[in-house]
Amino acid sequence: MKDHSIKLSILRALAQGGFHSGEELGEKLGVSRAAISKHIKGIQSWGVDIYRVQGKGYQLAQPMQLLDEHVLSKQFDRLVELIPVIDSTNQYLLNKVDSLECGAVCLAEYQSAGRGRRGREWVSPFGANLYMSMFWRLDAGMAAAMGLSLVVGVAVVEALEELGMHGVKLKWPNDLYYQDRKLAGILVEMSGQAGGAASLVIGMGMNLMMPERVDGITQPWASLNEVARPHNLDRNQLAITLIKTLHQALSDYELKGMQGFVERWNRLDNFLGRPIKLIIGPREISGLCRGINEQGAVLLETERGIESFIGGEISLRGRS
Repeated sequence: MKDHSIKLSILRALAQGGFHSGEELGEKLGVSRAAISKHIKGIQSWGVDIYRVQGKGYQLAQPMQLLDEHVLSKQFDRLVELIPVIDSTNQYLLNKVDSLECGAVCLAEYQSAGRGRRGREWVSPFGANLYMSMFWRLDAGMAAAMGLSLVVGVAVVEALEELGMHGVKLKWPNDLYYQDRKLAGILVEMSGQAGGAASLVIGMGMNLMMPERVDGITQPWASLNEVARPHNLDRNQLAITLIKTLHQALSDYELKGMQGFVERWNRLDNFLGRPIKLIIGPREISGLCRGINEQGAVLLETERGIESFIGGEISLRGRS
């Protein structure tokens, strides 16, 4: 794994606020001012907005709160690993499923190859969001994992509500929305054999303090700092609450399945009672959204009555 220690040390200094000269940073880290300038360019390629003022030095354009491995490990002992710069938190855990303890978590500040559903890229600027994956061993097997992304979505919104952040909704099957804009995405990847336990990696990317424009994102998005006002957004506390809530929800799911989650989902469904279209390959099915059933399927009221579907993508009717 590439050594990013100098870049991370520069970021920790800048995250304290104010201006920091290249000379000061160089002396502190034992490198030249030219090396500092080169590392700053590398940090900027991670999506961090840093500006330089002649005679003053470098400063972050926006405040940044870094994740603290010490704070996290105090809560979860060895279960949580923080790798600031990674290709993908999901892939990291998938590569280690045979040696992981159930409930193990990987957190990152930046992903160079983050991904969403259907192989799409998940844009992951440094320190602006929360990138987290959890490993879970489901003894009931892969068939029992149907609907798991719905359970995770419910748990995440309820964790936000516990922290005093309200108004976040769910989009079937794996997104969190705020005011009709995407706030977070969930990706569940699994491996296993028929008749055996399923190894699940549950990934989530949540926008916390996204810049106004990001290359590679075309759909409208929201950030949690919009929801958190006037509450202060503490990234470490958010991670801790999410991990605890997910542990509880996944344990409940193992015991009871989707029973008990249907009502909780429907309370939070962003599209409940609204006209939508469900896109399944080349097909488009229009109807009123009526929530989900106990199999985790989305329910649409069409001319033929209420129908259930287990695949596809939802969008508001009349929108692309």
